[in-house]
Amino acid sequence: MAASSGKSVLFVCLGNICRSPIAEAVFRKMATDAGVVDKWVIDSGATTDWNTGSSPDARGLACLRTHGIETKHRARQVTKEDFMSFDYILCMDESNLSDLKKKANSVKNSKAKIELLGSYDPEKQLIIKDPYYNNETRKTLE
Repeated sequence: MAASSGKSVLFVCLGNICRSPIAEAVFRKMATDAGVVDKWVIDSGATTDWNTGSSPDARGLACLRTHGIETKHRARQVTKEDFMSFDYILCMDESNLSDLKKKANSVKNSKAKIELLGSYDPEKQLIIKDPYYNNETRKTLE
């Protein structure tokens, strides 16, 4: 759950084992490098409960390690409390956005600004595709 002081961001994808834990870890590294990590609550979650408790996908972990970033994240599903406590909920695609907006509508005191993470991309790549289903990525790992 997010703290009441400072800023807070929750990154969200379908299963919380690929895109969102990578976004969380990269954002945490950027905040650490900028000396502001103590002013942020940073987490990630899933729109589903499929992978609850699982580590991030091995390909995502390998990508992070290539860039000197480690994570100990375990997948979790977004809760109603997240909508009341996080300032920003940033998701990866339109399906995530739709699911989150539906859930937010059932939360009485939702304060979170729900957006696509890609809306902050200077190259305007609005949608962050799910690498889990990419056959080319799977072939390179076999």
